[in-house]
Amino acid sequence: MRGTLLNTGTVAGGSLIGLALGSRLPSELLTMALTGLGLVTIGIGLKMVLGARNLLVVAASVAIGGVLGRLIGIEAGLAAFGDWSKGSLGALGTGRFTEAIVTTSVLFCVGPMTILGCIQDAVEKKIELLALKSVMDGVASVFLAALLGPGVLVTAAIVLVVQGTITLLARYLRPIAENPALLSDTVASGGVMLTAIGFGLADIKKIPSGDYLPALALAVLFGWVAVRFEKGAATNVEDAPV
Repeated sequence: MRGTLLNTGTVAGGSLIGLALGSRLPSELLTMALTGLGLVTIGIGLKMVLGARNLLVVAASVAIGGVLGRLIGIEAGLAAFGDWSKGSLGALGTGRFTEAIVTTSVLFCVGPMTILGCIQDAVEKKIELLALKSVMDGVASVFLAALLGPGVLVTAAIVLVVQGTITLLARYLRPIAENPALLSDTVASGGVMLTAIGFGLADIKKIPSGDYLPALALAVLFGWVAVRFEKGAATNVEDAPV
């Protein structure tokens, strides 16, 4: 859990620095910075999508996952949590509070470094990957807190819960990390969500990215089915009479 605690601390520390700086910077400059972060996030998301092994798996996972997420009400639940937190914090619940929580929760918790870093931390007792992620998240949280407000600080607790859970379940998730096909399609599905986050940050289009979270689990399931199907087809070809 050392890596997760470090990551939680950098997000919290970066958020506090951002909140202190935010009131001193002109809104025009903050908007420009937010748009820039959005464009970079879109680029990162697209790079993750382009690394997919099977785009059909990614497409099916994202489409069906989005429908399931909307039916379950994931985005609505995150928004409700944001509203509850905003009310509980009173005067601290200012800025684009709920948007900040939803945006940064997906941004900091979805991606290959989260899964691989937590598994490495739990199994190998190494935190190098999460340490790198901590630095990246800490820097991002400075700008995001300055732009979106105190909601980013609440995300530190979400990072602790999500990454802590992944670390505790590492032995069950390790086969995914060690299977290039499953990992690439799962990462690509996360890339779609990061692209959606980027569109929102750049004020291009607001997309309920949280509703697509089930796509990560579906990518593992569909990817496993695809791999089994490909192995079965290859076996049939080898056994076919010449």
